[in-house]
Amino acid sequence: MKKSRGRTGRNRRRKHLKSFMDGVNCSHKLEYIKLKKWLKERGFEDNSLRPAEFWETGRGLMTTKALQAGDLIISLPEKCLLTTGTVLSSCLGGHIVKWKPPVSPLLALCTFLIAEKHSGEKSPWKPYLDVLPKTYTCSACLEPDVINLLPKPLKKKAQEQKMMIQELFRTSKAFFSSLQPLFAESTGAIFNYSALEWAWCTINTRTIYMKHPHRECFSLEPDVYALAPYLDLLNHSPNVQIKAAFNEQTRSYEIWTNSRCKKYQEVFICYGPHDNQRLLLEYGFVAMDNPHSSVYVSPDILLKYFSPLDKQGKAKVSILKDHDFLENLTFGWEGPSWRLLRALEVLSLAADEFACWKRILLGDVTSARNEQQALGTAAKICHLLIEETQHVLLQISQLKRDKENLKTQLDLVEMLRSEELKILQKSAEILCNLNLGT
Repeated sequence: MKKSRGRTGRNRRRKHLKSFMDGVNCSHKLEYIKLKKWLKERGFEDNSLRPAEFWETGRGLMTTKALQAGDLIISLPEKCLLTTGTVLSSCLGGHIVKWKPPVSPLLALCTFLIAEKHSGEKSPWKPYLDVLPKTYTCSACLEPDVINLLPKPLKKKAQEQKMMIQELFRTSKAFFSSLQPLFAESTGAIFNYSALEWAWCTINTRTIYMKHPHRECFSLEPDVYALAPYLDLLNHSPNVQIKAAFNEQTRSYEIWTNSRCKKYQEVFICYGPHDNQRLLLEYGFVAMDNPHSSVYVSPDILLKYFSPLDKQGKAKVSILKDHDFLENLTFGWEGPSWRLLRALEVLSLAADEFACWKRILLGDVTSARNEQQALGTAAKICHLLIEETQHVLLQISQLKRDKENLKTQLDLVEMLRSEELKILQKSAEILCNLNLGT
């Protein structure tokens, strides 16, 4: 009897663990009940997707039936979408139309989100606003201490992203002030920097691509954004394929899957073939075992391994620069990229081989010596990046102990760096075999 009770207990635990790994259904939560009711009023028909919490991805959507390739995942009516059309038909519309120089479609959407959030209970978009994240982890939102731990190329892009939002805020202050007649409170208090950063991140991380005809009241930047309530709970996976577009016949935004998905599992869509640095920069997350991921080699690291006494050194660097071979040089799961090896071969050219640089950029081999030297340098760069990554991972461990408040952000950078370490170690192994072969 005891034995059988133990097995039942184990089975129960296993079932509980399995349901936790599959996802915990959150449909019963008040914010989702209100959201579904709000969507239904706008013509959205309930389907097999349920909000759930997942062990690896956090919040997402699970399916209550098995999905086959070719199935429609979701169809969201036009009335549910938040676009610049929505903004113009709101009380902000008249002010936007009058304002010169015209605001960008992006700023119009940011302004609308901030205004609606401020309206609270009075906002017709409240059920949607209530399920939006309160904070974001895209690179622009990271603390300076955390940004310093990012790989060099990503750190530069994160700082540029931050500066872009700061510039948008600076240039929008006069427009925000013009909206004062609509509010009892000071617009300076409502449209502050953190409100704009939140709205910008909401749009940057959650909009679907939907082209709208240009309107005179907007600047010439493309008007291609649409916020899609409920649909935007779908998480990204690099391993699925989908078709997504606005259907003119049904007047709905539709997503069709080309992948299968088991009952009660998380349904994924693919945001595009992005590497982890791009995912962290634009969306604020990292995908583990991402086949598109790579580690970037910055030009200063590349040039560190070549003699300043090389008389043709400057000419070689100019050639690489002119032919765009100093950027997007990477290590991936399959070793050094084709572009990285070509750049290293040009830099490794002996004086009597220099005239062959064009052939190298087209993929020809000049000499066994040149090829071997390039592979040897690639291995040195790879080992340098491994040491640098290991050093940063140690710094992250230390900071996690000292700065509890930064744990979420540090976890994210730790995931990115750990994934990059795996790629570099794999590349080092491949280079070792190639060097032995040559």
